[in-house]
Amino acid sequence: MTTAAIANLVLGIFLGLMILLFIFRIVLTWFPQIDLKRFPYNLIAVPTEPLLVPSRKLVPPIGGVDITPIIWVGIFSLLREILLGQQGLLIMLMQ
Repeated sequence: MTTAAIANLVLGIFLGLMILLFIFRIVLTWFPQIDLKRFPYNLIAVPTEPLLVPSRKLVPPIGGVDITPIIWVGIFSLLREILLGQQGLLIMLMQ
């Protein structure tokens, strides 16, 4: 396996997992009574909260709705497409 193939695999898994975690985080914002420090929810909150805290300072909630997880889904999707898409940078390096 080449370095580009390993990077492709690792980045694909990481970016896909982060997108999934942020989608779960969007669903969890619909239920504000859920304690994010309890077991199944802390698996979602721990990796996403370090990115959400600074972005909440830049983008305040709109109408009481936290939109920062939606922004992060867009950012990670864009990164995944730029790096690993059909004409992504790492895909072009592997050819």
